[in-house]
This record gives sequence, structure tokens and C-alpha cells, in this order.
Amino acid sequence: MKHLISCLKSYRKEAALAPLFKLFEATLELIVPLVVAEIVDVGVASGDRAYILKMCLVLVGFGLVGLGFSLTAQYFAARAAVGAGCELRGRLFRKLQSFSFTQIDETGTSTMITRMTSDVNQVQTGVNMALRLFLRSPFIVFGAMAMAFYVDRTAALVFVAIIPLLAAVVFAVMAACIPLYQRVQEKLDGVFLSTRENLAGVRVIRAFRREERETEEFDGRNGELLAAQKRAGRTAALTNPLTFVLVNLAVIALVYVGALRVDAGALGQGDVIALYGYLSQILVELVKLANLIVTVTKAVSCQKRVGKVLDAEGEPSALIAADSESAGEPSALIAADSESAGGASAISAAGESAGEREAVRFEHVTFRYAGGGAPALSDVDFTAKRGQTIGIIGGTGSGKSTLAHLIPRFYTATEGRVLVDGKDVGEIPVERLRERVGVVPQKAALFKGTIRSNLLWGNGAATEEELLAAVKTAQAEDVLAAKGGLDGEVAQEGKNLSGGQRQRLTIARALVRKPEILILDDSSSALDYATDARLRRALRETGCTVFLISQRTASVAHADAVLVLDDGRLAGKGTHEELLRTCEIYREIDQSQNGGKRV
Repeated sequence: MKHLISCLKSYRKEAALAPLFKLFEATLELIVPLVVAEIVDVGVASGDRAYILKMCLVLVGFGLVGLGFSLTAQYFAARAAVGAGCELRGRLFRKLQSFSFTQIDETGTSTMITRMTSDVNQVQTGVNMALRLFLRSPFIVFGAMAMAFYVDRTAALVFVAIIPLLAAVVFAVMAACIPLYQRVQEKLDGVFLSTRENLAGVRVIRAFRREERETEEFDGRNGELLAAQKRAGRTAALTNPLTFVLVNLAVIALVYVGALRVDAGALGQGDVIALYGYLSQILVELVKLANLIVTVTKAVSCQKRVGKVLDAEGEPSALIAADSESAGEPSALIAADSESAGGASAISAAGESAGEREAVRFEHVTFRYAGGGAPALSDVDFTAKRGQTIGIIGGTGSGKSTLAHLIPRFYTATEGRVLVDGKDVGEIPVERLRERVGVVPQKAALFKGTIRSNLLWGNGAATEEELLAAVKTAQAEDVLAAKGGLDGEVAQEGKNLSGGQRQRLTIARALVRKPEILILDDSSSALDYATDARLRRALRETGCTVFLISQRTASVAHADAVLVLDDGRLAGKGTHEELLRTCEIYREIDQSQNGGKRV
């Protein structure tokens, strides 16, 4: 609950005023039966119409004032609930942005969407109801009992007998509902998952004519949700009939006792009506309290689910220890473009020339995904020098993308070390590390807006000349021409662009930040061979270290070194010519694509 309480701190005033105005309304409600009793015992008994009219006007006044209190309480409760929900949702989104790839994999996209939408909405509803009813309902229950004793102690004993029975029924039903509502939320996760998968893979579903099968699967999950909701609803529905049975029995007892007291002259007829009114108030408030507790229980359950996400540490961002560098020693994180053309860097001070510096080194790296069983990478060891182009090739599932993801620390090596500029990536703040690494993912991801807005993701301060230069290097000038320049519209997920156009724009986006290390994760697969060749030549001129993941030997043939992966292991490394002589796997890939001809 700490996160919710923290979110409510900005709405302390509203959170205090909402129940306060509800208590004002409840106080007026407790006085109403006494006024009715006066109308019966005084006005009706004496036939005094003026008195009856006056007291009726008093009731109307109570009603209007009570309405004002109720609306004011609702306003403050809604303001606090919506505000806290907004803050909680914002914190949740920021936390999700800090998650590592491993945490995202473990949590699941559909689950995160459920947390952001359904769970937060349920928490918001719970806060709203709690602020309005959490104090009001108990106040009415105990206040009505006190007023009953004020009216007549003997008749009030009926209240003493019935209230514990009502409370027992209400809370027993509530206790049975809690686990049922938790199952409902779990089933809702399944429905979200099925919906998301179908929306994301609609083209594949249509291509393989799986609509009927997917519909059946969705109907199954939806049916499970329906069954869970029905079970919870049937259990919750027991509240009203059980409580009304008890209240009706109490009414019979109250009327009987009241009649005896009236006959004995110890109680007025209006007093009996007042006692009945208080009994009705208790019934209504106990039912409200039961519904409130069920709603709050669901909200607490959802808040715990949200809290688990907010309590997660997120992606670690190790700070560089001050004592790791001497007072006058420059950091190894100094960007290459901050050095003069012929100047030496902190790392090259040991005698290496700028061209011989290590950009990336893998030292016997092993990595396995959480719960993934066998390692995705095993004992990978290689070095990439500054300005080199490193090709990475291998079969599907061989670990190519996994290897690339370890460089910007999307994932952390299980064993061994990954070094950038001679420093373990675990010791480099994530922000600084990723400022130096440009990543073009396997799936070209663009966002609704313009070409300019998408390119500025790489560097928000980039000038138009820098944007155009990146577009030129990425061989995407024809895309600008076709879409009307940098301000051409980009639809959601870039759906108004072809696969090749999306790939080239994502490459341009990565180039805008002028990265020292550029990772192209099979991001030229939709390009024709001529465009691919021009792109490779243009990338060499940038001077950055390029990791080129590809399924085509033609794309990696001119790389300074090629890494051949097979089932997570480094099956070979060397130039294209060396691998053709020494690596059977590489030779088989090349022969299958080029018939053994030199590319």
C-alpha cells in the first residue's frame, strides 16, 4: 500500500474532506427518523397540518443540504482517486521504461498492459469508494444503534441481536469472494494475452487461415473468464437475500416488541417508525459496506500486483566510482568525437594508436535467459577494434541477436565479461553506454509522427543538415522524396512505409546520434543487393565500429572479421576468405546462397 499512500500525499486535502462531508451527510440522515417520528406523534396525532408542513420542509432542507454534502464529498473523492490513479499509472509506466529486457521477458507484455489499465482502474475505483463509504457506513451502523437506544432501550435489543448476524453474513460472503475475484484478474490476463497476440499477428493468422482456430482459443479463454466472473458474482449475490431475510425477521421482532411497548404506553407510534427507519439504514449500510469491502479487496489485490512491478529494481545503472580514476586521469568514457583528429585517448596512452584501440571485447562470455535452460551463448571470446566492421552470421537461434544485445547491456552476461573501450559494461552507467551505441533492431520500429520526429529520437538536438546526412548514409533519400521530405507523415508502426523504407529510416535514426558502435541486427534484410552494398560502403566512411548481423554471406563478406555462431558457440572467426577455408558451417552457408562463387 505504500505506493498508493505515496500517490495520495498530493491529495491530502481531498482525501480528508471527502469522508468529512460524508459524515456531515450521515449525521443529517440519522436525524431524519426522529423528525418523521415527530411528524407522526405530534403533527398527525393532533391533526396539526401547519406542524406537519413545517417538519416536511425541514426534511426537504435536510435533503438539499445532504445532497450538497454528498456532491461535495463525491467531488473531493473523485479528485483524489483520479489524481492518485494518474500518478500511480505514471509511476508504473516510468518503472516499465526502466526494466531490463530480462524483466520485460519475465513480466510479459499483456501482463504489463493489464497492470497499466485494468489494475490501476480497479485501484482508482477502490480509493473513490473507500473515501466516500469507509467511515460513513460504520458511522451510520453504530450511530443508528445509538439512536435506537436513545428512542427505546428495550426495542433496541433487537438491534443488538441482529447486527452481529448481519455482520457475520456480510463478512463471510466477502471472505469467500476475495480469492474468486483474484482468479478473475488472472483470467483477464489470459484474455489480454490472446487479444494482443492476435492483433500483433493478424497477417500471419490470415495467411495460414487460422481465424477459426484462434477464435476457438479466444472463446475458451473468454469462457474461463466468464465462468470465473459468474462464480464470483453468484457468491457475492448471496449477500442481498441473506441479509434481507435477517432484516425481515428483525422487522417482525421489532414490530412485535414495538406494538407491545406502544400498547403499554411506553412508546409512541412514531418511535416505532423511527426504529424501523434505523433498522433499514443499518441494512443498507451493511450491504454498502460489504460491497465496499469486496471492491477494496479487489483494489488491494490489484495494488499488490502493481506494487510488485514498482518494487522491482529495474535495470541497474552502475555509477563510475570516483576512486576508480585519479584526479587528473581522464575517463575511459570520453567519446571519440571529443578528441582531436591526431590526439591520443586515455586508453591509447599505453601505446596503442587510435586505429588499434579495442572497441569491444568479449572475454569468455556465457549467457542464458532466465528460465531458458541451456545457454544462449557459450564461451564467446573475440575482440573488435575501433572502426572495424564485424560480421555476425549463423543459423536461426544460434545467438546472433543475443550477442549484440550484450554490448549495450540489454542483457547482462551470466559468465565472463563484455568490455567497451576497455571497461566492463557493468561499470558504465547505462545512459552513457547507450549514448555511444546505436542499435537498429531486427524489427524496424517506427512511431506515429513525422520522419523528422522519428529521426530526432537518435539525437533531439540534431540539425536539419545532420538529419539529411544520416538519411544519405542510410540510403534513404528516395524515402524522403516519396514522402515529401523530413516532415512526411509516418503512420503508427510505420505502416505507410515498405519494409525496406522502414529499415533504412531506422538505420538513419541510429546514425543521427553519431554512435561509436553501430549494431545492425539483420536490419538490411529487406534491401536489394545494390542498396545493401552502397549502405555498407557508406557505413565504412562513418568511422564507427559496426556489428553487422545478417543471414547473407554477401552482406558480411567484406567485413574485417566475421563471427560464425552455431548453437550459441563461436564456430569460427576470421575474414570471408579464411572462413571459406577453415569453417565448414560458413562454407555451407556460402555455398547454399552463392553456389561457392566468390561474392
